Amino acid sequence: MTTTAASDTGTTIDAGGIETYYHDVGPRDGAPVLLLHGSGPGVSGWANWRLNMDALAAAGNRVLAPDLVGFGATERPPGVHYSLSTWAGQVFAFMDALEIRRTALVGNSLGGRISLEMAGRHPQRVERMVLMGAPGPGMTMTPGLKAVREYEPSEENMRQLLLECFAVDPSIITDDLVRNRYQASIANGAHETYVEMFTDKHNATALGISEDEVRSIRTRTLLVHGREDKVIPLEIALNMVRLLPDADLAVFARCGHWTQIERSTDFNNLVGHFLGAKE
Repeated sequence: MTTTAASDTGTTIDAGGIETYYHDVGPRDGAPVLLLHGSGPGVSGWANWRLNMDALAAAGNRVLAPDLVGFGATERPPGVHYSLSTWAGQVFAFMDALEIRRTALVGNSLGGRISLEMAGRHPQRVERMVLMGAPGPGMTMTPGLKAVREYEPSEENMRQLLLECFAVDPSIITDDLVRNRYQASIANGAHETYVEMFTDKHNATALGISEDEVRSIRTRTLLVHGREDKVIPLEIALNMVRLLPDADLAVFARCGHWTQIERSTDFNNLVGHFLGAKE
């Protein structure tokens, strides 16, 4: 069984023509669980899921955390159009490359929106899903999301962004975390790609989802949301749990947009139970 010790312990695979970097933890014959990260500056599969991969794998799951195209160490092919369709297509191609026909999805923020896209497009390939701080119907540009999208690279700007928008507990925003996220936000054209993704009007509007689209998704779902989330307000999750035909909602108090980091033990226990529960 592989364990996650550092951010450079991953490997790469061709996913539909995109050389995709990913972490692969747990028994290869375990039930597959794909962890899809969010879209904050400097994000990657490792940055989002470093406190969760081993815990979810300990229950016998094969836990996979890819870097979505445009993020982390995954290739940024010239001419790629960053969109929900592109990201969902990359994840399906990633599954195909690893010969995974059906999987559980755990999606944080943008990763949650991609999970909804995948469940709507090919429901037979999504066994169940966890949506954490995911956008949904009624989503508007909150001050927190605006700050995330307008980030200009500097170590101090990264510190302020993480403190003001992502966490309730300031003690988790360490100097190492700030430095690592800042360095990742400027590496290998990352900031230029980030600006391209989220200042293009088409990309910004194409992330929305209608109430009818949500109602049509029958996948068994767990919504997890921080009560003090400043990026995606709790009201979005309250609306989503009313619309999804088969969904539960857990709200974490004293928690912002990073439920999997700020309340990692509670998150791991809750999600691990949900993934292992029988129908």
